[in-house]
Amino acid sequence: MATWTPQPQGLQEILQTIHESTDMTPAVQRNITQKLNTFTRVPDYIAYLAYILTMPQEEDRIRTIAGYLLKNNSRLILTASPEVITYVKATVLQAFADPSVMIRNAAGQDVVAFLGVLEPRNWPECLTQLVNTLDQENVELQEAAFNVLEKACEDYPRKLDVEINGQRPLDYMIPKFLMLSEHPSPKMRAHAVACLSYFVPVNCQSLFVHIDAFIACLFKRASDEDPSVRRHVCQALVLLLAARPEKLMPEMTNVAEYMLYSTKDKNENVALEACEFWLTFAEDADLAQYLHPLLDRVAPVLLDCMIYGEDDLLWLEGDAEDAAVPDKETDIKPRHYGAKAHGFERDANGSEAAAAGTAPKPRVGAYGEEVYDSDEEDDYDLDDDDFADEMSTEWNLRKCAAAALDVLAVRFGADLLNVLLGPLKDKLWSSDWLQRESGILALGAMAEGCIEAIEPHLTTLVPYLINTLNDPKPLVRSITCWTLGRYASWTCQPISEEHKNQFFVPTMEGLLRMVLDNNKRVQEAGCSAFATLEEDAGLELVPYLEPVLRNLVFAFEKYQHKNMLILYDAVGTLADAVGRALSNPAYVEILMPPLTHRWSKLKDDDEDLIPLLEVILVTCFHCNCNLRHESVSPL
Repeated sequence: MATWTPQPQGLQEILQTIHESTDMTPAVQRNITQKLNTFTRVPDYIAYLAYILTMPQEEDRIRTIAGYLLKNNSRLILTASPEVITYVKATVLQAFADPSVMIRNAAGQDVVAFLGVLEPRNWPECLTQLVNTLDQENVELQEAAFNVLEKACEDYPRKLDVEINGQRPLDYMIPKFLMLSEHPSPKMRAHAVACLSYFVPVNCQSLFVHIDAFIACLFKRASDEDPSVRRHVCQALVLLLAARPEKLMPEMTNVAEYMLYSTKDKNENVALEACEFWLTFAEDADLAQYLHPLLDRVAPVLLDCMIYGEDDLLWLEGDAEDAAVPDKETDIKPRHYGAKAHGFERDANGSEAAAAGTAPKPRVGAYGEEVYDSDEEDDYDLDDDDFADEMSTEWNLRKCAAAALDVLAVRFGADLLNVLLGPLKDKLWSSDWLQRESGILALGAMAEGCIEAIEPHLTTLVPYLINTLNDPKPLVRSITCWTLGRYASWTCQPISEEHKNQFFVPTMEGLLRMVLDNNKRVQEAGCSAFATLEEDAGLELVPYLEPVLRNLVFAFEKYQHKNMLILYDAVGTLADAVGRALSNPAYVEILMPPLTHRWSKLKDDDEDLIPLLEVILVTCFHCNCNLRHESVSPL
C-alpha cells in the first residue's frame, strides 16, 4: 500500500498558519479562522496536522496546536483516502508515546476522537495498544493510557461493547480494570473505578458477569484515602442504584450509611456525587419503601448541604449594587426562539405557563439556573473562557441538595415536613444570614410537594418572607423572591378581602420593589417571581394596574441587557393575565411609548428584536391599539 507523504508547499502553508495563530490580535485571528476553514477542503489536511504533531524540530506549543486542530477535524477521516487513514492512525499512536507530556496529552485527545469516529471495531490495534500499555512499568505511560480509556468509556461505552474478530474486548478489559482498582497509584485506581462505572447504564453483560466482584471492589475502595477514588465510588453507586437497584438493596443499610457520610465529605466533588445518590433514590417511585425509613437522617443532611460555601461567596459578589454596571456579552446566553434552551438536566420547577407566541420565556429556575418554556430542546455550549461568569449556573452540591429535597417533598409530603419542621425553623430565625438564606431556599424547594402540610403555616411564613425582602444581603433577597414565587398560587387565591390585603397586596408590592432593586441578581429574581405571580393572579391585578405598569416601565430605564429579556417576559405575561383591562387609554399611554422607543433603538438583526416584537404584539392585541397612533409610533 502507498504511504502518504506531505507536499513541502502545503506543509509550509499550514505550518505558517499555525505559527501565526499564536498572535491574538482580533484581525489576525479572523484571518486565521478563514484560512483554517479553507484547509478543511484539502483532502489530506488531517494528515498534515498529524505530521506536524510528530515534528521533533518544532516547539511543543506548535505541535500541540496541530494536535488540537486534528481533534477538532477528526470527522474528516470518514471521507479520507485509505493512505491518509492509515497514516493518521499510525502517527497519532506514535505521538501518544512522545516524551513530551504536552504532546502526549494532545495525542491522547486525538486518540479519543478518532476512536469514537472510526469506532473500535475499525481500529482494534489502538484498543490493544492502550490496554497493553496498562501493563507497562512506567506509571506515567500507564496513567496516560488509562486517561484515554476512561474518556472513551465515558463518551461511547456502547461502541466498546462489541465483538471484534470473534472476541469481545470488554471480556478481558473488565477483569483488568477490576484488578487495577488495587493499583498503588491513586490515579490508576480512580481510572479503574470510573471505567467500570460507565458500563453500568448501558447494561453491559461483560460487566454484569462480574457484578458481585464490582460491588466488592466499590466497598473496598469506599474508604480510599484519595478523594478522586471516593468520588468515582459514589458515582458508581449512583449508577448502580439507577440501573440495578436490586443489587444494592441487600446492602442498603451499609450503602446508605456510607452515602450519608460521603454527602458530608469535606471534598465537594465527593459530596456532590454522594448527594446525587439521594436525588436518584427519590426519583424512583419503586424505591420509596426503602427510602422512607431513611428520611429522618437524609433530609437534615440535605438541608445542611444547602448553605453557601466560602468559595461560592467569592465569585457570587452578592453584595454589589451593580444595577448601573453594563452586562458582559458572556452574561447573555444564546436564545433559540421557537425552541427550548435549558439550564440543567436536573430542573425541579421548569413548568411555567406557555409563552405568548413562539419565543421561550426566560425565568429564574429552581436553584439559580434560567428556565425557558417551549416544546423542543436545544443545547448551547459554553466556552472555557466563560467559566467564571457561568459558575452561578453550574450544578453544585447546594443545588443538588435542594433538587433532592424538592423530589423528596413530592414523594413524601407531610412526612418530610414533620422531619424538617424543627431544623427549618432554626434556620429561618437564625442570626446567621447564610443559615437564613438556606432555610428560605429549602422552604421554596418543598413548596410543590409539601404545600398541603405547609399551608397552615403560611399565614406566618408569607409575612416572614415579605419582611425578609428588606434584608441587607442581596442573596437573601433574591432567594426570597424565588420562594415567594413558589407560593404565588396560595398568595393569589381569592379567599377573602382580608387574605388579599394581608398576603396578596404586600407580596405584590414587595416583589415590585425587588424588580427595581439596585442589585441585578435581585432584579432578575424579583422580575421572574413577579411574572409567576401575574400568571396566578390574573384579573386580581386589574385594580393595581397603574402602579404595576409604572414600576415595570421604570425598570426599562434601569435594567441592563440580560434582565431586560426577563422584563419583556413580565410585561407580556401581564398582558395575557389582565387581557382587555389593559385597553384603558391611560394604561396604553404608560406602557407603549417605552416599548416602541426600545424598538426604534434596535437594529434589524438584533437578537432582542424578536422577544421585544412579541411583547409589543401581545400587548397591542390586548390593548386593541394601533401602532400607527402617534403616541406609540416607533417611526
